[in-house]
Order: sequence, then C-alpha cells, then structure tokens
Amino acid sequence: QVQLVESGGGSVQVGGSLTLSCVVSIVSTDNHAYNCIGWFRAVPGKEQEREGVALIDSKNSPTYADSVKGRFTISRDNAKSTVYLQMDSLKPEDTAVYYCAEDPYPCYGGAGLRRTFNYWGQGTRVTVSS
Repeated sequence: QVQLVESGGGSVQVGGSLTLSCVVSIVSTDNHAYNCIGWFRAVPGKEQEREGVALIDSKNSPTYADSVKGRFTISRDNAKSTVYLQMDSLKPEDTAVYYCAEDPYPCYGGAGLRRTFNYWGQGTRVTVSS
C-alpha cells in the first residue's frame, strides 16, 4: 500500500512563491527502490485532465514540463519520505489542483510526464491571482 499526502497549497499573487510537500508512505511487498515520484496538476472541474509538471527519480534526477522549467524545482528528502515542489514566479495559469503521484518504476524522462501513475494523493489547491 502506498499513501501520499500533499500540503502547502493556498492563494498567492502573481510572481509569488509556494512550496508544496508530499509525504510518501510505502508499505508494500513490491520493489519501490527505483521509484518515480511526480507532481501533476488539473484545472478545478477537470480533474481527469491532469498535466505532468515535474518528476524526480530515485537518484534525485528531475524532469520538468516546459511550462514550468526555470520556475519550479522538485526535490526529495528520503529521510523524511517527502517530496517538495518549490514554485516561484507563479502565473495565473499555474492555478490548479496539484497532485503527488508515485510509481514503482523509473521515471524515463519526459515520457514519464505523460504516463499514468499507480498511486495518487488527494491533491492540494493552488490559486494565483493578479
């Protein structure tokens, strides 16, 4: 069983910053040693249309969507079982519900942003206003 709990969402003005956190709890007989953890987002009301934002693999190698490259930073603290998404220079189009997801397989770079992950959190809402 894998549980993911996001926090850190909120309202911020254009150009502001937020840091999202995702605590990952893994109790499984499957091998998650080479897992991939990612952040995805969906416009409120369109939760089925999730966009891959950033991924991080077991070696802390990140992958970013073009829309957030240079503004968002993903990191993971294995000792705390937590993955972070630092979001800077926020824009109105970043407004969304942000979801954390985990897959027991490697990220495989940009292709991972478009694949379906096995385990998902409940999401945390981010609103960017002008």
